[in-house]
Amino acid sequence: MIKKKEGFKGQRSIVLPRKIIQTFCLNNPINEWIYITDIGYYPKAQYHFRQRPHGVDQHILIYCVEGNGSAQVMKKTYKLNPGSFLIIPANEAHNYAASEDNFWTIYWIHFKGAVTSKLVDILTQKNNGHHGIVEFQPKRLQMFEDMYTCLERGYGNDNLCYANMCLYHFISSFLYDDQFNLSEKVHAADPVESSISFMQQNLAQLLSLEEIAQSVNFSASHYSALFRKKTGFAPIEYFNHLKIQRACQYLHFTELRVKEIADKLGFEDPYYFSRLFTKLMGMSPNQYRVKKV
Repeated sequence: MIKKKEGFKGQRSIVLPRKIIQTFCLNNPINEWIYITDIGYYPKAQYHFRQRPHGVDQHILIYCVEGNGSAQVMKKTYKLNPGSFLIIPANEAHNYAASEDNFWTIYWIHFKGAVTSKLVDILTQKNNGHHGIVEFQPKRLQMFEDMYTCLERGYGNDNLCYANMCLYHFISSFLYDDQFNLSEKVHAADPVESSISFMQQNLAQLLSLEEIAQSVNFSASHYSALFRKKTGFAPIEYFNHLKIQRACQYLHFTELRVKEIADKLGFEDPYYFSRLFTKLMGMSPNQYRVKKV
């Protein structure tokens, strides 16, 4: 079998000079937390293969958007298909290869920094391994292009800071795929997201758990367990958070009295509303209004 590390038509890659990393990343309080060391794009990478028995001293993220491939990380084998990603911790043995008959197209980044080991740990724990799947989002690829183009234009401090701050967002898009680009997603198939939309549309109402669950055709007990698993909160507690969030906006942008705000948010007792607001925000509604900037 033919094996190639690189040399694919249309490939792009940038390896940052280690002197640049030492000077502008390790000694920069913004960049030292997370920074790119290498970045690239391999389209239809026929015969692509890498084997590193001792790993490398950077973490690696590989995102497959077309074709197939396979990988082995710490003696565990993974199959990569469109939408798959692979996270390889620093200094861990690994190998990966494009499929022989359906070679992959991949975006990849090598990265380091003070918080990156923890990010990699969270990613592997959340996915029960080094492999995960994300929904295709053009915005994710656009972020990659932003990072690449910025670095392609040189290693000025602003370019490095911008690219590395984008990297944090880029990685978070794999860690929190459900939340990524949330404003542009359609959530009709997700009962929790649908119920949150229902809550937002009914902030003026005093909804019960049963009414919220009914909005997505779930029993109250099943819905409550599902909601808590996804958000970490009970549905009514979350609903109250949304109400207080809206109350903050009223306090910021209107001259409505506290009693009027409570009424607009479905609270019959303004004193209960004030106590709830204070518990969540750490200050009373009137104190919050004075404090606003």
